[in-house]
Amino acid sequence: MNQSNGPASSVTPTQNNIFRHGRSLSHQGPAETSAAREGQEARSLANALVFGPRGASLAPSGQGPGSFSADLKTVSTPRAGTPRADPGSFTGGDYFGTDGATSSEQRQHELRDKINKETKIKVGSENLLEALISKNAKQTKDQRQKVESELTSSNRKLQELNEQLENEIERSKRPATPVRDRLSGLFQGSPLKSPIRDERLSQDQFSLVEQESESPTFILAELLQALESEGMQPDYYVDRANSLVELFKRYPTLKYDLAWPIFGLRVQTMLLSESREVVAAGYRVTRHAIADRKSLKTIRGLNTDSLVILSLIKESKASIEREQALKFVRAFLDVKDGVKELSNAVIRTVVSIAEHHEDRLRNISLLTISEILVRDPATIVTAGGIAPLADALVEGSYHGSDSLAMSFLHLLDKPQQRDYLASGHELESAFTPFTDPLTVHGHEEKLKSSAKLLAAILKTWPGLFTAVSKDFSAIKSLLQSLQYPVPIARDLILDLLFNVLHIQPPSWTSSFLAGRRLTTYGRVANLSADTTERHLKTEREEGSSFSLVDHFTALLLAVFIKSGLVAALSDLIADTDDSMLRRKATLLLSEVLKLADRCLPTAVSANLQALPKLLEESAREGEQESSISSGMIYQLDSVNRTLQRSDLASKAQQSATAARRVDPNSSSRPTEPAKSKLSLDIDELQFRSLLLETQVLTTANYLKWKWDLINDLVEGPLLNSKRLEESIKASKFMKRLVGFFRPFKYKFSDARNTKPNQRYVRTGCALMRTLLKNQEGIAYLTESKLLRQLAECLAQLDRTSGLTAAQPLFSPYRVSETLAGGYFALLGALSSDPKGLQMIERWRMINMFYHIMELDGREDLIRILLSNMDFSLDSHLRVMLSKALTSCPKSVRIYSTRLLRKYATSATQGAGQSMSQGGCEWAIRLLVTQLYDPEVQVCETAVQILEEVCNQRARLEYVVRCRPALDHLGAIGAPLLLRFLSTSLGYQYLHGLDYITQEMDDWFLGRNDAYVTLVEASLSRALMVLPEQPKSSAEEQLRSQEYGTVPPHFYRELTRTVEGCQLLRDSGHFDAFVANIRDRWDEHEDSETMLKLKGSLWAVGNVGSMELGASFLEETDVVGWVVKIATSSQVMTIRGTAFLVLGLISRSLHGMEILTEYGWTAATDHVGGSLGYCLPPYLQDLFSMEPRPIMSQAPDQLPASLRQKQTTVLDADPIVARILSLAGDLGNTVLTKRAASDLFGIKTKAPELFTSVTLFRQIMLILEKHNFRLPVRRFLIDLFDKTIMRRIVLDEDYGNDYEPWDPGSVSAGSQQR
Repeated sequence: MNQSNGPASSVTPTQNNIFRHGRSLSHQGPAETSAAREGQEARSLANALVFGPRGASLAPSGQGPGSFSADLKTVSTPRAGTPRADPGSFTGGDYFGTDGATSSEQRQHELRDKINKETKIKVGSENLLEALISKNAKQTKDQRQKVESELTSSNRKLQELNEQLENEIERSKRPATPVRDRLSGLFQGSPLKSPIRDERLSQDQFSLVEQESESPTFILAELLQALESEGMQPDYYVDRANSLVELFKRYPTLKYDLAWPIFGLRVQTMLLSESREVVAAGYRVTRHAIADRKSLKTIRGLNTDSLVILSLIKESKASIEREQALKFVRAFLDVKDGVKELSNAVIRTVVSIAEHHEDRLRNISLLTISEILVRDPATIVTAGGIAPLADALVEGSYHGSDSLAMSFLHLLDKPQQRDYLASGHELESAFTPFTDPLTVHGHEEKLKSSAKLLAAILKTWPGLFTAVSKDFSAIKSLLQSLQYPVPIARDLILDLLFNVLHIQPPSWTSSFLAGRRLTTYGRVANLSADTTERHLKTEREEGSSFSLVDHFTALLLAVFIKSGLVAALSDLIADTDDSMLRRKATLLLSEVLKLADRCLPTAVSANLQALPKLLEESAREGEQESSISSGMIYQLDSVNRTLQRSDLASKAQQSATAARRVDPNSSSRPTEPAKSKLSLDIDELQFRSLLLETQVLTTANYLKWKWDLINDLVEGPLLNSKRLEESIKASKFMKRLVGFFRPFKYKFSDARNTKPNQRYVRTGCALMRTLLKNQEGIAYLTESKLLRQLAECLAQLDRTSGLTAAQPLFSPYRVSETLAGGYFALLGALSSDPKGLQMIERWRMINMFYHIMELDGREDLIRILLSNMDFSLDSHLRVMLSKALTSCPKSVRIYSTRLLRKYATSATQGAGQSMSQGGCEWAIRLLVTQLYDPEVQVCETAVQILEEVCNQRARLEYVVRCRPALDHLGAIGAPLLLRFLSTSLGYQYLHGLDYITQEMDDWFLGRNDAYVTLVEASLSRALMVLPEQPKSSAEEQLRSQEYGTVPPHFYRELTRTVEGCQLLRDSGHFDAFVANIRDRWDEHEDSETMLKLKGSLWAVGNVGSMELGASFLEETDVVGWVVKIATSSQVMTIRGTAFLVLGLISRSLHGMEILTEYGWTAATDHVGGSLGYCLPPYLQDLFSMEPRPIMSQAPDQLPASLRQKQTTVLDADPIVARILSLAGDLGNTVLTKRAASDLFGIKTKAPELFTSVTLFRQIMLILEKHNFRLPVRRFLIDLFDKTIMRRIVLDEDYGNDYEPWDPGSVSAGSQQR
């Protein structure tokens, strides 16, 4: 019985003989036959209320034991193998935990998984098709047809899945409505409800009538009365219990008015049944009847604690009963303060399940313990629950180990909670799989789990503080483990560093790791477009918002560099023989140096760039290390120069890149192409040779044409008017090329809509732009049949044109499966030029566009049309767009609103242009109009885009001049109103609306505290590791960009103007925040006070980040107090908050100067402006914590919540005293076998002792006070007669109770807890 809270003791060989396979000890011994006979005679737990014999397993035979079942009904399988349906059963409910239909989040997750799978199939098919196209067409014809059919099927499935996902997301945002199924459907085959109904009523009408006419109290009474019947089959009681659960679901308030004397008796009789299915149904009914803490106390008064313990310790064949019992325990956690009602005996039983590695309920038990640990750590520590949690972290077998780690991190945050942990270094065990050379080999899955766990730990403040304790020992050990020659461990550590430091590898990483050369200027420029896109996005965001993730990453980088990251990577590069691993380490080292140069102060990053160790080794002559080091230095330099040239090349395409950042749902209309490989000034002979090489003049089969060369000719030499004229008049090149795109040639229009075939669309758009460049091309395009036939095909969609076709070119099937939709991309290329617009208007296509907007059921065509048109020019197309914004269906209005983003935020405005000349004024007006849309989702999208528009001052003032009314939007429009405070014009506008005074009072009285939760949730979401999922909408992309940045703060926006600063000074709010920081800086006990302290810190930081607000810092000297909190507070999250606030303060020039006085340094850009990343003079100061006192084993030295008297249950009878002593010895691994044998011998000689209720209560008290393994608990309970629980629960006469003891002595002993 001397088991402590440490890890579970190892099992001896002797114990294995007794407890192998989880069998009960009562099945061992010489008197096994007689004991079994006695168990059969006392089998019934409720002989007065017979529910039927113990039935078969609830799960079908194909399911393993312990698996979750969706039905609590006995499945009787005939010999044929297929169970017959029971017409009298109710199959519409959930019987194990999903509680009805699967939740919306689960359905969305399943749909995203299917989309990921289909996307992979589609990409693979496209790659295979592209490879087949490059081969002989005749030989690969059959293969191409199969691949195209598979690709068509994938596209169709992807479209259906995306529609289902969008519908599910839309459905999840709607308020929940009651289900329409009639309640009488629960009682099919039951006499409770008559199935007769008027056939003249529809099903929905009849369901509505039934729902309105039914009385829940009457149905409840009927069900409870039905449960009184005795001698029925288990399915009878399960059906009624399931109907009772459905009644609670339909009428949630019904459980508050239950008559517990009657309801409790029905529950007790179900829980005493011999049928596992009935017991499981009883737990489920009781779980749904829980209303509040008072109801929990009532339920515990029904002796459910003992019943739950008996169910949990049963063997795995009682899986459904054990699962429902554990779910019943977890239901306590859903009630406020419900964890206080969990008895220590139940918690110790759950802990014993978590310690039993072979138990199928171990994972859910671990999760339950971790949740209780967060709510009531003293209870878990007392019950010995820390050990199984720590073991699970070390083993790596639990896939949700990061969630277990969060419970430890919660305890490590505050000093009074750290006392619950014996050492405070439990989380350091997560480093063991990498740092222990004996466990590195052959444990790939364990290493992957540990890497995921370490990433989650290092992305939290308590985890980071724990990892860097003891002079960065854990981080240093992790980096030193790179020396172990285990490729998988080294690779995982490098991936971990990429993840933790938020380094996004460039798109050419896989090619670089494979050993390919990527030094070609054009190739790298094209491949790194995504890197430049992120760079441009970062540049725009840095001017308007502060990234908390970047500041946190800068601190992590400083920690790793302090721990020897650069030296460890240099050693790995020099030592490893794996070329791919060496390249990966080289790339990581290059990115680390680049990140250090950007995020760390110059004093820290300057010394790293020299790579002193590699330089020293490269200087040695005649050694092999010299050549390796020199090669690595050359490779690092090559990668850096490649990235720099990529950035320079991409900056020239900034406008095109910005245009590509519009919307993931838009069509892939090609943007302006990159520079052509062919010169415009090639001679005539070379030009003719290239024309012949394209195969256009040789054959009319377009599959044999060299489209890459054609595209280069179109984007290069054909821009020369002389070469274009030669291709038109001196050869058939232009005639055949334009003829390929004519609709009625059925070449381009019949081509499959595949990724390789998109090159036809790109070439067609380039051809349109090239022809519009000079008069010869304009004349040829005007006279060609291409636009005429295209106008005729569009007229087939126009009801007023009179033209019809049996198979229209733009039918839904052809638009989705062929390149017919690509014609809108060609028209889009024409719409970007005034002369192209004239051609479109000449053939009356604008009128046809208007009529397309009015088509019902053709949202696909409307989307393609809108996404491909260019609205930069002031034309009828903008009128068409405004029509789509106002009169089309909701989905189209949302889509059109998102299209406005690229025009409202485009960076086309030059230095000497006005905003209207830049082309964004009209888009802003339309966005303001969308604020009054009747659909809230449309308004929300418009607000998000306008927030981004307001990042530029000129556009912000124009939005204010539009005078939008946002009162009807409430919280949705609040962020946009905050942005209006940034200018004097907006301040005057809001002041006239009396908005500023009311908003200031709201923030001071409560919103400032809510801001803390918002910013911490944003940072946690940005740092969270999530699996890659396809974005279902542009709305998710817009929101994902906001994660990890400082949300808009009222006081920050207020201090952007002189008027706002004066109002803040007059209000005295800033002084109140400073006083709160000064008075409460060392608070570590009261949660509400700590929340207000964090709110004051964020308010001061946001004010100090503005140049006008920096004067408040000088007047109050609050920066010194923030620095003190960042280096001296005992609450880790408060320290982290102060560190991030100091980064905010360093963004202003005055704030950076004040921090310099305290020794802190900030990272600056090339012009000396602060980036908002600051570090203390000594990194150890930030992580130094007061040493914890060594916890003594003496009870008086433990925390008050952990002190408890060890209860020794004694008895006057020597035999009973011997039984109690032996029961205690079972907790000692050395004495287990002997104690078990002696107990079994006593039962053989005196079985009447184990029918005593008093002895049973004494044994339960021992189990409650001490830690026992699960088989031991099962053995002790199995020693007793099976009728004991009935006698205890129903308070029946004890009968042959062996009575020399007073039960009051047991209750008196239980009060010693």
